[in-house]
Parts: sequence; structure tokens; C-alpha cells
Amino acid sequence: MTLNPVRTALGLMSGTSLDGIDAAVIRTDGLTYVETGDFITVPYDDGFRERLRGCLGGRGPVGEVERELTELHAGVVRRLAERTGPIDLIGFHGHTILHAPERRRTWQIGDGALLASLTGIPVVHDFRSADVAAGGQGAPLVPLYHQALSADLDRPLAVLNIGGVANVTWLGRRGGKDVLAFDTGPGNALIDDWVLSRTGRPFDADGALAASGTIDQSVLSRLLAAPYFKKQPPKSLDRDGFDVSPVEALNAADGAATLTAFTAGAVARSAALLPQPPLRWLVTGGGRLNGFLMDLLRDMLGVPVEPVDSVGWQGDALEAQAFAYLAVRSRAGLPLSVPGTTGVPRPLTGGRFNEP
Repeated sequence: MTLNPVRTALGLMSGTSLDGIDAAVIRTDGLTYVETGDFITVPYDDGFRERLRGCLGGRGPVGEVERELTELHAGVVRRLAERTGPIDLIGFHGHTILHAPERRRTWQIGDGALLASLTGIPVVHDFRSADVAAGGQGAPLVPLYHQALSADLDRPLAVLNIGGVANVTWLGRRGGKDVLAFDTGPGNALIDDWVLSRTGRPFDADGALAASGTIDQSVLSRLLAAPYFKKQPPKSLDRDGFDVSPVEALNAADGAATLTAFTAGAVARSAALLPQPPLRWLVTGGGRLNGFLMDLLRDMLGVPVEPVDSVGWQGDALEAQAFAYLAVRSRAGLPLSVPGTTGVPRPLTGGRFNEP
């Protein structure tokens, strides 16, 4: 029996990889009950992707792109709701164009009031600002959802999300209460940018280009010498938080191999910051589909590394599901972040609510 009402919530995520919109429906009380449902991914067309890329850092025609982004999200909501039936609440992450928690600033574009008006469904948006204003990192926000999903799994457990940036959730043994989370380093974004600039393809499918190249160990060492890796968690990153100029002299395949090893090496560095070694790592996000990257992670971590799909989670939907879950928590006044996830001083709720 739950004290919180169970709601049907639809979560929306536009990730730092700039690939498109993930939308997923769950039923949840915002606590331990989670029933996953249908989900879709709708890619951005090339023109909008470039307009969105042009807003990174807070540049360009932000207001115009924000409206277009919101309208695209409304179309995705309508498509998914036609398949799933009535939706009680939308969790709308928007798209991060600037993340600078050291300046107490984070900026996700996406008009929650407009989305509520366009869909006729209540919307929670602006999930990160309250955390950052209180001195937290504002990221990662998915760990409490990982915790809810993993109640029956052996621990210690690490859940690694490899999107544009990569982050880890460590879940400890003691009654499922121990949680630590932080951004490990680059995810897919640097690899994707490299492959796009060198081949015109948006990403390295299955890591095939990287697998055909050779990792430049000298360049890799320079990349892993970045000050970020010496910081203790909690910590978080902007998409463009690393200087990758050392890679510029490499050919397409060697650059892809070296940047992929950079992502894996950053994760391996993060393992030393965890309170106890995980029994295994579960990988979500687009990075789990990169076979070369997954093989590197297995070699470097020395314990089982598996896609989250191996335990029945929906790897393509997980982050969107998390924002549906967080929207329900926001409406119930429950924390979205705790000291171990973002470094916020105390458990803190967040999000802004918009009636249609």
C-alpha cells in the first residue's frame, strides 16, 4: 500500500548528444512503485539540430529555438499519448545549453507553460535550478530513479549512464540507502562531434570507426590529466568541459579510438572514488550500444559490465522515465536530489509546475 497516489506520467528528455527527443510513460507513486510502459525516440532533423547546437553556451537565437523545441516536444507527447491513453503529468527536462554550477547557473531551454497549453496536460519543468541555487551541482538527477528500480539487485552496484556526458550512480549495501553519484567525464558527445567533423556521420555506429583505429596513448594521457579527474565528488560537467585539441593531429579512426578510450578511462578513474567496488556495472544511454566502448570498459573495470537491458530495464527510455518519476516526486514535495547525488546541503525538491 502506498501513501502517495499512483500517477501516469510522461517523461521527456533531450540529451546533450543532440540526437532527438526521448519520451516514456510510467505509472509511479514517486517512491518505490514503478510500472514502466511505452516509449518512443524521435530524432531531430539536421536543420534543427544545428540550430540547437548554435545555442550551446547561451548563444544564438535562444528564444526562437526554445519555442521550436517546445513545439517539437508537444508533437512527441501527442504521438505517444495516442498509444498509451490519458496522461496525468508531464516531466519536461528541456535541453541544457549551459551548465556552470560553480557560478550557480544552469540553463535548460524549454517553455513549460507553452507545453502545458499545447498538450492540455500539467507540466513540471526546470528540474535543476533549485538544486544549483542551493549550492548543489544540479546533476546528476537520475540516481533516485536508479535506486527505485534496483531494490532487488545485488549491491554494491554501479549504474553508468553514457549520454553526451557520462555519469555514475553508486548504490551501497546498507538497506539501499547509500547513494553516491557524479559525472565521470565525457560520454558520447566528443566522439560524436569528432565523427561528424571527420566523416559527416552523426555517430560511430557500434564503435566501428574507433575499432579500426589505434589508441594514441600519449594523447590519452594528456586528456586524462585534466584537473576534473582530481576533484572529489559530487561534481558535474558541461558538455564542452574538456580541451580536446591534443586529438586534432590524429586521423579519423585513431581520433575516434582515442576519444572512446578517453570516455572509458574517465569511468575507470571514477571507480577509485566509489566507497566500495561495485559487484557489477550496468550501462544505460547510447554508449551501451557502442561495442568498442563496452569492451574497453570491461577490460578497464575488471568486473561484469552489462547493458541495463540485461536486468529488464529499458535502456533507450531510462532517462526519460526518470523525469516522469521526478515530476511525480516534485508534485508530492519529495526530494529530487540529496547530498550524495549533487552535493546539495540537504535533501531538496525542485521543479516548476504549469497548469494547462
